[in-house]
Amino acid sequence: MPSSDATQAIRTVLRETAQLHADLPAEQVERIAAAGRLMGEAMKAGRKIIWFGNGGSATQSQHMAGEFVGRFRKERRSLPSISLTENMASVTAIGNDYDFEQLFSRQLEGLASAGDVAIGLSTSGNSKNVLAGLRLAKELKVATVGLTGGSGGQMATLCDVCVIVPSAVTARIQEAHLTIGHILCGLVEDALGLS
Repeated sequence: MPSSDATQAIRTVLRETAQLHADLPAEQVERIAAAGRLMGEAMKAGRKIIWFGNGGSATQSQHMAGEFVGRFRKERRSLPSISLTENMASVTAIGNDYDFEQLFSRQLEGLASAGDVAIGLSTSGNSKNVLAGLRLAKELKVATVGLTGGSGGQMATLCDVCVIVPSAVTARIQEAHLTIGHILCGLVEDALGLS
């Protein structure tokens, strides 16, 4: 059985996480809805959703792409979505032959098409390779969505829609990003009328 100190620490984290989710500002909730609309429109037009980020955001990108390609709440057809962190040959070749800052922009150059949606995750909003990917996406006429935290960093003004989790704690931001990603999956399924 955990000690009373451990129990208290656990309860503190659970309260912080629940409070952050419950108190997400209305403006950010509307931005989630706007991102869901962009993604739903892209899917209706036969386009794809492209996710990318570093570290924990990289694995969340893979998770979210998997929810679309596999399934989320509903049994339905596979939906076109990829994470730019999945192909280790591409990731390591670009990092080695070019540089880490081009990791996502180089892949977007080859994989993205006008009408797609690019979703960059960065808890700070200032990850150089994520910003470079979002900038190139805009040049390619790809809609851009950012998931970030704190004050939003540079992503706040770069993306078509930027959802900013109002926390300075990386773990809390990542937990909120996971929830937001799941909300977006549900919004897209609903928009497509999938059952």
